[in-house]
Amino acid sequence: MQNLVMPQQDWAAAWTAAPQSPSTGFTPNWSQQGFSHQSVRQIVRVTHAGDEIRVRLSNAYGTAPLRITGATVARGAGGAAVEPGTVGRLTFGGARSAEIPAYGRIASDAVRLPLGRGEPVAVTLYFAGTTGPATFHAQGFTDSYQAAGDRLDSVSGAEFQDRTQSWYYLSGVDVRDGRGASGRPGAVVLFGDSVTDGFGSTPGADRRWSDALAERVEGPVLNAGIGGNLVLNDSSWYGERGTARFARDALDQPGVATAVVLQGLNDIGFSEAHAQGHDRPTFHPAPVVSARELIAGHRELIRQARARDVRVVGATLLPLKGSDHWGPHAARVSDEVNGWIRTSGEYDTYVDFDKALAAKSDPDRLAPEYDSGDALHPNDAGYVRMAEELTRVL
Repeated sequence: MQNLVMPQQDWAAAWTAAPQSPSTGFTPNWSQQGFSHQSVRQIVRVTHAGDEIRVRLSNAYGTAPLRITGATVARGAGGAAVEPGTVGRLTFGGARSAEIPAYGRIASDAVRLPLGRGEPVAVTLYFAGTTGPATFHAQGFTDSYQAAGDRLDSVSGAEFQDRTQSWYYLSGVDVRDGRGASGRPGAVVLFGDSVTDGFGSTPGADRRWSDALAERVEGPVLNAGIGGNLVLNDSSWYGERGTARFARDALDQPGVATAVVLQGLNDIGFSEAHAQGHDRPTFHPAPVVSARELIAGHRELIRQARARDVRVVGATLLPLKGSDHWGPHAARVSDEVNGWIRTSGEYDTYVDFDKALAAKSDPDRLAPEYDSGDALHPNDAGYVRMAEELTRVL
């Protein structure tokens, strides 16, 4: 991947989303058609305060250069509106426009925009030309907006009538303040699949477990989940395998000190779903994965984190009985992997979500009070419980 202007000094990642290749996704989105003579406004919530910000844009899955005609940032004011007087023009190496090479990424120059922890930031991109299919993040669980023409400076946001719940090209927002890197707590990055991505949480309400954790710890909290992601295999729907994307999506984030790995349910669950007749186009590839193979994948993630001097926390796989991922093989492999996470000592420490969210009457099931309704993904209360459990070991 070709990088442009990606200095790390003094910056702290305050928000991130893992890039994915264009696809139809779970819900309607604009990734396959891309954009032409349109503006896109995306609202994200930063998890760290700062006086200056920069944005990171990714063309990781673009097969041609991407031309950004212009970009602005502002403090969000609800919906597509922004706070008057806060709109700032982004530049890239001093220029108002930029070209990102195929498969590349870029960081903007710094712009002054004082932000408190948890404040919304609106990033608006204008494409005067035609982009082609767009690198995106499928499941944002919050609205992004589209309008015809150049709407970079729109304050009311009234022109932004079209919306989806995905993010486009935007892969990071970093902040900087006067303390510098030495006076700043390190970031925690959560790495995983749909549970980390926030599936089952209330859309538009910032109720993922990363949001709940950000309310309980001092440093930045970053969400590097991709719904459906696998540890061991690439997927056209669910991104590159975890062992391949871990460095880019987690370890490369500025200021990361701790990575939390919660992944593997899909590796064992997709093959089980296929065997049980719950076959869907999205459940491919679906090879039968052994506990030994999945543990080897986790060991590779641990190796990568240690090589970067990042503390790595293992999370046990959640109960899945009653879901379309459940069956004899899935039950056996998840038990073996969870036992290894608890007892091997190979992770720096572990958090036991399997026990914390299990039903009292059946430890293989999610507790009813934490179940979003599919016996697989937590609800808002379940995500709060996960954040509480992790806080105890950080």
